[in-house]
Amino acid sequence: KDKPLELPNLCKLGLAHAYKTSTGRFPADMTVPDSLNGSWACAKEISSWKDTPSGHWEMMGVPALWDWGYFHDRTNSFPQELLEEITQRSGITGHLGNCHSSGTEIIAQLGEEHIKTGKPIFYTSADSVFQIACHEESFGLEKLYQLCEICREILTPLNIGRVIARPFIGTCAEDFQRTGNRHDYAVTPPSPTVLQKLVDDDGTVIGVGKIGDIFAHTGMTEEVRASGHPALWNETLAAMDRAPERSVIMSNFVDFDAVYGHRRDPIGYGKELEEFDRQLPVLFEKMRPTDLLILTADHGNDPTWKGTDHTREHVPILLYQQNRLSSDLGFRDTFADIGQTISQVFNLSPFEHGTSLFPDS
Repeated sequence: KDKPLELPNLCKLGLAHAYKTSTGRFPADMTVPDSLNGSWACAKEISSWKDTPSGHWEMMGVPALWDWGYFHDRTNSFPQELLEEITQRSGITGHLGNCHSSGTEIIAQLGEEHIKTGKPIFYTSADSVFQIACHEESFGLEKLYQLCEICREILTPLNIGRVIARPFIGTCAEDFQRTGNRHDYAVTPPSPTVLQKLVDDDGTVIGVGKIGDIFAHTGMTEEVRASGHPALWNETLAAMDRAPERSVIMSNFVDFDAVYGHRRDPIGYGKELEEFDRQLPVLFEKMRPTDLLILTADHGNDPTWKGTDHTREHVPILLYQQNRLSSDLGFRDTFADIGQTISQVFNLSPFEHGTSLFPDS
C-alpha cells in the first residue's frame, strides 16, 4: 500500500511514456528507464460506448459506431413483455433481480432465494448487457447456458450487445463465489475483423480466455478457455509453442477488469500488474525474431473510480519485436490502428478506419 508501482518490463516497452503522451507527464514516483526496447502509443476509442465487444472489435479494425440498446432504469429494468417472452419460451417459473447491480452483490442478496425457488437472477448495468446468475449445482450449468441462448435470440432485435451467463457456487451468502464457467453470448461483429480476414486467408487465430465469446466465435480457428491469470499465461505460452506461421494469438487477461476494476480494488490491481510484469520475460524468450507483441486494453476500468461500471480512458499500446528500434508512435485517434497494423503485417485488405502504427514498413 502507498508504494510506487514497480513495472520495469512494461516501462521498458514504453508504458510510462504512453502515460506521458496521454497526460503530459510521467507517472509520479515510478522509475522511468533511460533506454527502451519497445514502441509506445496511447489511443482513444471512437466506438459509441465503453463495453467489451466494442473495444475489442475496434482493436481488430471494426469500430462500433452505433449506439447499443440499454436498460436504463435502475429498478424494474426489463420490460414486462420481454420477461413474459423469456418465461414462455424457456419454461422458467419466474425470476429474481430485474435491476442494475454488481454481480457479487446480487448473488449475496438473492442467491439463497434463488437456490430455494429455482428462479434465475436477472440483472444489468450501464453496459448493453443482460446478465443471468444461477447456481451451478442447484440450477445446473447446461440449463443456464440454454436459458442464455434463448435470451440471446430474444434480445438481438433490441440491439443488446451481450447476454452473460454468471454461474456461482456455495451454500449461503457468506460463501457464494462466481466460477470460471462464465459465458458471454455476443452479437456478431457487423463486418469481418482482421481475425476473420486472416482465417479467410488460410491463417490461424487462437483465442485464449473469453476472446471467442467476445467475437461471437467468428474469426477463430481455435478457442482455448481458461480462467485466472496463471492459467491464461500458461495457455498463451502453450499456444506460442504450437502456432504456425501467419498466426495471431489473442489473449484476454480478464481479472484486471472483473476482479480488480469492477470491484474497485486499486491495491489488488497494482499487485496484479506487477505480477503480469514479472511474467513478460518468459514470453519474450519464446518470441521468434519476426513475432510482434502488442499489449493494450479495450476501454478502461479505473479501480479508483466510483461505482462498479466500466470507465473509459485512453489506453496504452505497447509493441515489441526483436531487432525493431523503439519509437514514439504518438497519440492515436482510434483503437483500429491496431487492426490496420495487423492487416498490414499479413498483407490483408485495409480497413476503412485506422492507420497503421508502422506506416513505413
